[in-house]
Amino acid sequence: MLNRVWGGFFLLSGLAALVQWLGGNPAIFATLIDQLMAMAKLSVEIIIGLAGVMALWMGLLKVAEHSGLTERLAIWLSPLLHKLMPEVPKGHPAFGAITMNLSANVLGLDNAATPMGIRAMKALQKLNPNPDTASNAQILFLVLNTSSVTLFPIAVLLYRAQQGAANPAEVFVPILLATSASTLVGLLCVAWVQRINLFNRVVMVWGAALIALLLALLATVAGYSAQQLQQFSVFWGNLALCGFIGLILATGYWRRVEVFDRFVEGAKEGFQTTVSIAPYLLAMLIAIGALRGSGALELFLDGLRQLVVAIGWDTRFVEALPTALMKPFSGSGARAMMLETMNTQGVDSFAGRLAALFQGSTETTFYVLAVYFGSVGIRHSRHAIPCGLAADLGGILAAIAVGYWFFG
Repeated sequence: MLNRVWGGFFLLSGLAALVQWLGGNPAIFATLIDQLMAMAKLSVEIIIGLAGVMALWMGLLKVAEHSGLTERLAIWLSPLLHKLMPEVPKGHPAFGAITMNLSANVLGLDNAATPMGIRAMKALQKLNPNPDTASNAQILFLVLNTSSVTLFPIAVLLYRAQQGAANPAEVFVPILLATSASTLVGLLCVAWVQRINLFNRVVMVWGAALIALLLALLATVAGYSAQQLQQFSVFWGNLALCGFIGLILATGYWRRVEVFDRFVEGAKEGFQTTVSIAPYLLAMLIAIGALRGSGALELFLDGLRQLVVAIGWDTRFVEALPTALMKPFSGSGARAMMLETMNTQGVDSFAGRLAALFQGSTETTFYVLAVYFGSVGIRHSRHAIPCGLAADLGGILAAIAVGYWFFG
């Protein structure tokens, strides 16, 4: 999939540049090369800024793992997961792996979540009676991943900080609202297809608690002005992150974990993860640079803009749409689209903020499906793709609505 997408970007760029050259623009090829070089330079700058923050959070996750914090979370979530995945026995090791994966997703660390997700998928595969066909539990787990259960969108925040945002955490509450909508849509779709009873006591208690928290949040910010909304998000986003760090460290010291050694161990993995994604980020950024330099991306956005104008809607969200459209196919591609939008439009522009919301509220459905199902040899995905894409659509629409509410 990525090979086709990447090659298609360059093919479209070449055709667009050729059309412009034939139309009397001899400088188009120089512009194209300038964009390629600029994106190559930008990718290096981003990776340097990313390395330290990735190491920080991977180190903290390692401390949480060794302190038993994630294990306790697995025990806490086990009753709910068992009701949603009734074919998985209580206490099965799959729940621990699923919890680790969801914990990384909650932090917005999609690269750290992938190895944990593969471990969880392999554990679920041992219970699968048809090894080449996705089981109900595997589909639900995949959709929970593609709906991007994100409470602390750390990766998005660090990219905003690296790009010079005045308040990187101001997107915290908007992403929380958008990703909640995405997860709810995905869960309802899977429950409808699999006939999961969402009205049992355990699911109802969890659902009522989460809905109550969201309603309380909405009631709190309902009468706020745009400036108050941003201040609220900045304060509570930073407070939540500080509280989470404090909880990890306090639990580590209380359980007598060698906190420094475990942190260094995780930080090493963070640097390795950063190095591993650098070539992918470079590849996608130069492809997007080619689209921008050739005029193909602007031509596409102009077409969308005219369609939106014909409908009578505001057009400011169009600039951020490439991130949303790329996200189901490629996380690195969407990340590159987001960074390109921030770099072109401004990190604190409406488009820059909305691109961050898209990045934090949806997930790479086709990529996750290929990696997770491919790791266990599943060939028949059943209803995984429609449910995953429905969750993505729910997240995109919610992100646009929340973006206009907070920043519009």
